[in-house]
Order: sequence, then structure tokens, then C-alpha cells
Amino acid sequence: MSPTGSRLRAAAALLVGALAAGCAPQPPRAAAANVYLLSALPAASSHRPARREGVLAVSPPRAQPGFDTDRMVYVQRPYEIEYFADNRWAEPPARMLAPLLAQALERSGAFRAVVQAPSAVAADLRLDTELVRLQQDFSTRPSRIELTLRAQLVDLRHGRSLATREFDVTEPAPHDDPYGGVVAANQAVARMLGQLVAFCADAAANP
Repeated sequence: MSPTGSRLRAAAALLVGALAAGCAPQPPRAAAANVYLLSALPAASSHRPARREGVLAVSPPRAQPGFDTDRMVYVQRPYEIEYFADNRWAEPPARMLAPLLAQALERSGAFRAVVQAPSAVAADLRLDTELVRLQQDFSTRPSRIELTLRAQLVDLRHGRSLATREFDVTEPAPHDDPYGGVVAANQAVARMLGQLVAFCADAAANP
């Protein structure tokens, strides 16, 4: 066989191999997860307190077991939580709440300064919070977001608790899917922050 014929046969073999590889079944690609944020803040109030209290430190929020994750929780029956497979939070919700708490309290004007703990700034008061639940409840129609946050305001100057309160907010979802739950969750967070700001301002002003 001539050298030219050998080269033609080799080229043809390579072409057939390439075509076969292109037709071979490929492993399915994993679907990319939808990632969502909690970023809503309450509407800024035009009312400013007559007296500004001391420096408030906001502790990193804790979370109850089952909610200390970036997975999005939903429920269909009591005592059982489930997680959406292809939808998640950008970070665990308790972690995303930390800057929102500080921003809402700072914007209120009720305190001389608001810092996120730990901080080098000496604080007079400390806000401790715990996320008890953030879940989309499909046992009702329309589904709804259920948000519960426990808060305690501590007077660091005298080493005592000023006030404790549990905030329980529900918000109907605009549609019964994970994104509907995200929209409702942000609305619930904004409502809860407004209530929390009033709680902290009142407790600090009336120890």
C-alpha cells in the first residue's frame, strides 16, 4: 500500500472515532440550584426618638436545629420538615439576618451607634437573637411563610436582661412555589424587623 493510502486510512479512522465519541451517551449535568437572598428592610420612619440611647451590639443570631442551614425548609404536616432539592439560600438565614438587624436598628436613630459583635467598640447594650423557624407551610392554601425570632436585650452596664420577646410573623406566599416563599419571607423579615426595632427602642428607653 502506498504512503498516501495509509495516510487516508488513518485519517478516516480518526474521523470515525471522533464521530463515535460525539454520539456516545454523556452523563447528565446536575441542574444548577436557584439561590436566594434575604435582604428586605422595614420602611424608614420619619420619626426620630427625642433621646438616643447608648451603643448597641448585635450578636450573631443563632438558629434552632433544622434551620441552621442554607437549605430552604418547607412543611406539609406537623413535626416534619423537608428541604427543597434545587432551591437554597445564599447563606443560612440566621447569618443573613445579622446585617439586616444592625441596619434596621441603626436607621431607627434610637441608639448612638449600632455595631455587630464581636466589635472593638465598647457597648452599653447587647441584642441576642435566635431564629426559631423560617419555613414555607404547604398545609394551607395559599402556602405561607412562618417566621419566628426570639430576642433578648441585655444591659451590659448592669449585667441584666432588660426585656425578652418572641416575634411570630406569617406572610401568605403570592404563589405556591419556592420563589413565592422567598418573596413572602422577605416581606415577613421586613415586618419582623420593624417590630424588633420598636421593641429595642422601648426597652432601652424604659429599663
